[in-house]
Amino acid sequence: MIVVAGEALIDLVPQGAGALVGLQPALGGGPYNTAVALGRLGSPTAFCSRVSSDAFGEALLNGLREAGVDVSSVQRGTEPTTLAVASIGADGSASYSFYVEGTADRLFTAPAQLPDETKAVSFGTCSLVLEPGASAYEELMRTAAARGVFTTLDPNIRAGLIPDADAYRARFKSWLPSVALLKLSEEDALWLGGTPREWLASGPAAVVITQGGDGLTAFTRDGSAHSVPGAEVEVVDTIGAGDTVNAALLHGLAARDALSPAALADLGPEGWTDLLRFAARAAAITCSRAGAEPPYASELNV
Repeated sequence: MIVVAGEALIDLVPQGAGALVGLQPALGGGPYNTAVALGRLGSPTAFCSRVSSDAFGEALLNGLREAGVDVSSVQRGTEPTTLAVASIGADGSASYSFYVEGTADRLFTAPAQLPDETKAVSFGTCSLVLEPGASAYEELMRTAAARGVFTTLDPNIRAGLIPDADAYRARFKSWLPSVALLKLSEEDALWLGGTPREWLASGPAAVVITQGGDGLTAFTRDGSAHSVPGAEVEVVDTIGAGDTVNAALLHGLAARDALSPAALADLGPEGWTDLLRFAARAAAITCSRAGAEPPYASELNV
């Protein structure tokens, strides 16, 4: 079982150009997209979050169920669902503004325990910024790591939600001893400061950096770097691409029985290249269609 911990929200995606164009609601949130992608790939997956009991919340849970994701660890609340208004650039890249005050997901509390069969827990995005939920997710991360559970982190920076950048950067560094695999975009890396080598020295067994259409690079503690190019595709938008990479990496590692720091160290050049190529292919499919629509296993021949 792979547990994905973090927010579920509704993306409002523009259906054309201009500030007053119509907005199409879509299921979203970085962790939510990761969970759906894992489910579609066929990995046993559970979602750990707090979701509104409003109509959007029901739609979010239905999307998880349709992907085969276990929702028994999802907390419910009467507060509204978080909204993210997307803006799509000429190159298909997405930026967001958020409506988060008093919403259900940020009131998450850490569960007493994870499912007994949990092999990995994935964290990231807004859930590690918005209090009081951020502290609860942080607690869950530290507890899981202390128990030997494989942990992954995708900070997926949303700068507009971070009131004190320096405080967040310090907090990010404090998480690294509890992280086995760190994945982030090159834009996130630039915003956070530091280098993969510095981050590796603080705890992670591997750091994967996504470079958009230029591909992915994995850095490991032995000083190696493994890179693959991006898979060529006509980009509609990039919504959910990084989340798909998270899922593909976890799915691929689980298939290799490599959900441990020691196993990451033993992957070697061929293993890393195969894993990164798989993640690049999966992300390309997501980019080829509107919104966060990650691929199914059948589309990747797995």
